[in-house]
Amino acid sequence: MEELWSAERDFWLSGQKHYAEAMSEGAVMVFPDPVGILTGRAIIEGLQAAPRWSEIAFSEESAHVEDGTAVLAYRAEASREGGEPYRALCTSCYRRSEDRWCLVSHHQTPAD
Repeated sequence: MEELWSAERDFWLSGQKHYAEAMSEGAVMVFPDPVGILTGRAIIEGLQAAPRWSEIAFSEESAHVEDGTAVLAYRAEASREGGEPYRALCTSCYRRSEDRWCLVSHHQTPAD
């Protein structure tokens, strides 16, 4: 299970390389406006203009793993240099592909 939580942290803190290696080719991500819905390659391309998070903390973590599929749910509090803290309720879905987990879906709902 730690492998999944580690990968999830890396999606917040790492760049394009992690996304390319750990994300399914047809992945779907849903972010608050103005970003909205991104799929596949547009997710990785969107990282070019977006500043990365410098810190992330998860709480209220919940996970379910069954038959090569995993769902993570958690509350996130992230920060980046010079920015306001960001809080969201998140879910991510992974599938086991050969010897590794691949992200297929991620969703964020802003939380106060």
